Amino acid sequence: MDLLRFTTAGSVDDGKSTLIGRLLHDTKSIFEDQLEAVEDASNRRGEGYVNLALLTDGLRAEREQNITIDVAYRYFATPRRKFIIADTPGHVQYTRNMVTGASTAELAIVLIDARNGVLTQSKRHGFIASLLGITHVLVAINKMDLVDWSQEVFDRITEDYAEFAQKLGVEDLTFIPISALKGDNVVDESENMPWYHGSTLLHHLDHVNVGSHRNLVDFRFPVQYVIRPDQDYRGYAGRVASGTIRSGEEIMVLPSGQRTSIKSVDTFDGPVEEALTGDSVALTTADELDISRGDMIVRPLNLPVVATEIDAMLCWMSDEPMKGGTQYWFRQTTREAKAFISRVVYKIDVDTLHREDVEAFGFNDIGRVQIQTAAPIFFDRYEMNRETGSFILIDPHTNNTVAVGMIRGTVRSAEKLAEQLHEATTVERKASPDVVWEGWNVPLKVREEKNGHAAAVVWFTGLSGSGKSSIARELEQMLFAEGCQTMLLDGDQVRHGLNGDLGFSPDARKENIRRVGEVANLFYLQGNIVICTFVSPFQMDRERARALFPEGRFIEVFVDTPLEECERRDSKGLYAKARKGEIEQMTGISSPYEVPENPEIRVETVGREVTEVADEIRLAIHEVVRRGGAAHP
Repeated sequence: MDLLRFTTAGSVDDGKSTLIGRLLHDTKSIFEDQLEAVEDASNRRGEGYVNLALLTDGLRAEREQNITIDVAYRYFATPRRKFIIADTPGHVQYTRNMVTGASTAELAIVLIDARNGVLTQSKRHGFIASLLGITHVLVAINKMDLVDWSQEVFDRITEDYAEFAQKLGVEDLTFIPISALKGDNVVDESENMPWYHGSTLLHHLDHVNVGSHRNLVDFRFPVQYVIRPDQDYRGYAGRVASGTIRSGEEIMVLPSGQRTSIKSVDTFDGPVEEALTGDSVALTTADELDISRGDMIVRPLNLPVVATEIDAMLCWMSDEPMKGGTQYWFRQTTREAKAFISRVVYKIDVDTLHREDVEAFGFNDIGRVQIQTAAPIFFDRYEMNRETGSFILIDPHTNNTVAVGMIRGTVRSAEKLAEQLHEATTVERKASPDVVWEGWNVPLKVREEKNGHAAAVVWFTGLSGSGKSSIARELEQMLFAEGCQTMLLDGDQVRHGLNGDLGFSPDARKENIRRVGEVANLFYLQGNIVICTFVSPFQMDRERARALFPEGRFIEVFVDTPLEECERRDSKGLYAKARKGEIEQMTGISSPYEVPENPEIRVETVGREVTEVADEIRLAIHEVVRRGGAAHP
């Protein structure tokens, strides 16, 4: 059964614990003696109603003060899904508790008291959810019974919070009016708000699709310990942090760089053919290698970043302020290394989202830092992989966790960045011997003035089966209908004739994209909107193509479709052949796909129509093609 982890957040007295109590009560997830105890406690307090918040406020101090202090986890299930709830405190001083509770959540419920509207704390929790990579935010506007079930109040709060959330980049934002105390729109539909036609809170939790943001591509297996019950068995135990692994697949062990293949994937119940993200298994290898705790097993063509200088967002959780030059333990997956904070870049005022220059962080501060580690760390950026992109800092003297961090990448100095830009923009332009460049017959500027739109290159990238060709074709139809001069370059078409001599090795893929980039440039200089649709799995190849065009005229569109969905579609049968070993170096299976770091446009396709996605892109590129994105070359 599918599992959803979610957290609740909001200001004090917004009704977080009551909402959870209501969910547990209305889904029949509590025992009679628990309910009787809560009823007795409510009567002793003279509250006149059953205070369901007492189901989650387990600490004596919480019950006495009627507030939540520590993170409380609760569990319940429906026929469709299991749930783990993290009930987190609303007070500012317990921000670290909220971070702790939200660190493993896939969805956040932000409660807002309908009487008070959007408060600073509501924004604060929305920011923290965004910082922790929670892309699904459900804003539950509570206590609607105290504002006479007013649609006007609901609409005003919805508008206010939606405007704020635009700054956070939340992809899935849902608003539901509820009364946790009376149960309206929590599990059952409300009869008091006939103007609301959306789903109830439980129905939304039951059906929201959160799987699309789990990393199912990049195989990462941090080794926890070595199992050796006898001389004939040596297995490496751990949990698959992301991706999948099957027996027979080639692997690489970090940091040693040794290569071998998987001999078997074992579980407590015996060997299995494949292990998926989240599975706890033991791997055995075809060759005897020196592998121990802290090592990471990956695929040789899909490697994480290895670095000792880390750029990260940090939430300081210790009562003791950060001390410059102090050595900490940097713990990431199963690996530990000594580390120190080499630079505090800035602190974020969580209430205003403004950056502040500070020298150190204090309790509950959040900001960006640079960390130097004594040994190499293997990681992915947090937004790509929450498992390998997160870490904690531990005080070596007290053994207390002082901070939790999200990795942004490696530290990039101005000098290193200049070198990388030079490498990316210095494109080798091949030319046959004894040829002389002839200038263009009609200048680009004249063509664009006649066409009534600017020339541009729209570069679709994504896994095979992601839907990029279908979307690109629909987009071209739309632009053509508007009178635009267009040209479509499709991956399969250029491999008939032009690139028919190329295979699918990394070098061949590089040459494929180089030729396509040059062809696109020719059509671009003839004033066309050139739509290119290629898997183009390597970031450097895409950057080299980008370097051929003026700034603003190359629009990278990342069609973000999960591998499992691409395999389900598999209209060409490529994945099925790759799984059988009939296709070598299949992107996403046995060859890596490097997700764009900063595409101009990113679209999801699951559950969406091709026309809808294409129109979204058409609107997004409208300013570039109608007004021009940059000066002419």
